[in-house]
Amino acid sequence: MDTIATSVRSGAHDIPIAGSCDPRFTRVLDAFIANFAAGEEIGAAVAVTQNGKPVVDLWGGFTDESRTTPWQRDTIVAMMSVSKAIAGMCTHVLVDQGKLDLDAPIARVWPEFAAAGKRDLPLKYVLDHRAGLPYLAQRLPHGTAYDGRAMAAALAAQAPMIAPGTDPQYHVLTQGYLLGEIVRRAAGESLGSFFRHQFGDPLGLDYWIGLPKEKFADCARFTMAPEVSLAKAFKTPDAPEGRFWAELAADEDLNSAEWRSAEIPSANGHGHARAIARLFGALACGGAIDDVRVMSERAIARMTTEQHYLKEILVGRHYHQASGVILNSPPWSYMGPSPRAYGHQGAGGAHGFADPDAAIGWSYAMNKFHQDGGGPLRKRLIDATYARL
Repeated sequence: MDTIATSVRSGAHDIPIAGSCDPRFTRVLDAFIANFAAGEEIGAAVAVTQNGKPVVDLWGGFTDESRTTPWQRDTIVAMMSVSKAIAGMCTHVLVDQGKLDLDAPIARVWPEFAAAGKRDLPLKYVLDHRAGLPYLAQRLPHGTAYDGRAMAAALAAQAPMIAPGTDPQYHVLTQGYLLGEIVRRAAGESLGSFFRHQFGDPLGLDYWIGLPKEKFADCARFTMAPEVSLAKAFKTPDAPEGRFWAELAADEDLNSAEWRSAEIPSANGHGHARAIARLFGALACGGAIDDVRVMSERAIARMTTEQHYLKEILVGRHYHQASGVILNSPPWSYMGPSPRAYGHQGAGGAHGFADPDAAIGWSYAMNKFHQDGGGPLRKRLIDATYARL
């Protein structure tokens, strides 16, 4: 790959761009530079693998809104709901191991979950957002969100808000607490720990659910505009956004030590695009890369089987939902030309997906929270990726 070291002017700033890029994918570099030139990002990274090999690994901009610290090769950032796909992968590996059953009641591994009419609620409905537990009916104090065990216990005691298996309700944070407790019961370790053993360490991924304190110095600072801040969500406590985030600290800005170090497997995975592209690249190649198998082809097929194509009733998105991942669902979750592509976007603009038809692993990470989800600028990068394929 060609080494990249350049800069682009935007406003009062010279924005550094660095990394490497296969000459076949120079349009990705052009689109990446164009996004910065238009003033659309503070700092970001994009990475692509094809047939298990890196073909794009670019980073640029700054780690903070003041634009004083350049984004580095090993800068990491919160990638939000990209971690839902990670939690799904971990769950399906445990199904392969015979420790979980998608059709069996969750109460089989978590007896307390049987309370309030949930005795027969199966695991598969947590993975496809039809468990009827999108947020806590009875709010817990601010700060409880960082205590996964407390959140899981509250969900275990709660009755479903609608009949399980009917309309999907996007479980923004609660999916992570539910899967986290299910994995802990089945595997004997936390989901973050299981991910490291099964995927992170074998593939050498700088991606974490529950960020170690020694990695804090590598974190880019997340920036949210006032109109999309959590403070606004807290001011509308009865709206879906207010209910989803209610148990976070009242001053949370997605940069606190508590947010970074907690295990919230549906929302707070931290890492860089290179790690997620490599992970999805392995899945795009059938579950193995560099002679390291992290997932069986059977598990991938099960995880990527469509469960429903319904409009989510809380935030109104219509998408192809598989079992723990989303299938290619333009415009909400665009993943190139293949309808078999799958992955997960994160709030604000991060994304990761696998395209088994082109053997592509793709990821984008940034530290500016985009109110529109970052779809247009991300689409430019994705289209550029496929321009020569």
